[in-house]
Amino acid sequence: MSSIPVRLSSLDAFRGFTIAAMVLVNNPGDWSHLYRQLEHAEWNGWTFTDWIFPFFLFIGGVSMALSLGRLAEAGAHKPALLAKLARRAGLIFLVGYALNLIPHFNFGAVRIPGVLQRIALCTLLAAPIVVYCAWRAQVAWIAALLALYSVLMLWVPVPGIGAGVLEPGKDFGAYIDRLLLDGHLWSHSKTWDPEGLVSSLPAVCSQLIGVLAGRWLLSGHGQAEKTVWMLLAGLLLLWLGAILDVILMPINKSLWTPSFCLFMSGWALLLFAAFYWLLDANPHAQVRAIAARWSLPFIIYGMNALFIFAFSALVAKMLGFIKFSQADGSTISLGALSYAPLRALDIGPVNSSLLYALLFNAAMFAVAWFMWRNKWVVKV
Repeated sequence: MSSIPVRLSSLDAFRGFTIAAMVLVNNPGDWSHLYRQLEHAEWNGWTFTDWIFPFFLFIGGVSMALSLGRLAEAGAHKPALLAKLARRAGLIFLVGYALNLIPHFNFGAVRIPGVLQRIALCTLLAAPIVVYCAWRAQVAWIAALLALYSVLMLWVPVPGIGAGVLEPGKDFGAYIDRLLLDGHLWSHSKTWDPEGLVSSLPAVCSQLIGVLAGRWLLSGHGQAEKTVWMLLAGLLLLWLGAILDVILMPINKSLWTPSFCLFMSGWALLLFAAFYWLLDANPHAQVRAIAARWSLPFIIYGMNALFIFAFSALVAKMLGFIKFSQADGSTISLGALSYAPLRALDIGPVNSSLLYALLFNAAMFAVAWFMWRNKWVVKV
């Protein structure tokens, strides 16, 4: 294995880019006025917003491979590595669950799934595959999990509906979610959840593809060769995802179909390879220095990604929960009150909504910058 720095600038920058994108799309001034690329595809298809969650899982896989590689070199015991990953997964799950509980703390109806909960579940499921399997076995696991998911979704009948119906709330995954988590699903649908249990199988594959990328970075090959092969692998996955979109299941983030898994992993590899070449692998020091300057905001964001994720979600919840009485007897939330001056600007409702999201992002970056300035890094 080659010597990898304690932190890859490219990985921090890519993580920071993903966090900045998440904060942007999650905090518009008005959810009814959005640019198309700043909202999820309604069902099939994809937008810029649909990049974000798969990128998180890919980044988690790369980080897992790098950290386990260092621990293995240090002689770490495999069961101890599993225990370490399980503790990390448990903490991430609890953070996500706590965010769902806030502000009402209604344990009887709280949503159990969520973004952080899925990251935790994927980490837990991927851990033994990563710790005990060589890269060929990991590729086999990816193929097997995608095949299993396809069989379940296309050929196992849902009572009263049938097999292979890939419509909201009618697919096999939604049936399992209702069976096991009824009353604790996404409040916007209540009958299915975009972070449901069955679709976590292909989501694990998104993380395992990141693990394979991390293993490749740990190999003894040259940095230029690593970059080229990541770019080629990214293009291959894009092609495979596009093929599966036509012949198997459509690209669909809510179902996390195999086509979505591979297609988005392809984009993740392409963007990460670009960050890696510019920040870590480029042989020209001047180019790396220029790239380091423009990517510094992303690196600052990426140093405390989990904290910013949770903190931004908490602030957004509080902006909607805290309310003030008005002269006419009605109430207005703190978020609506802070958005009112922007709504009044003569720039159009979509641009006003976007401006609010940009200002919210700037506020979160200020928090990240303060933590970076003081060398505070929150880890789980």
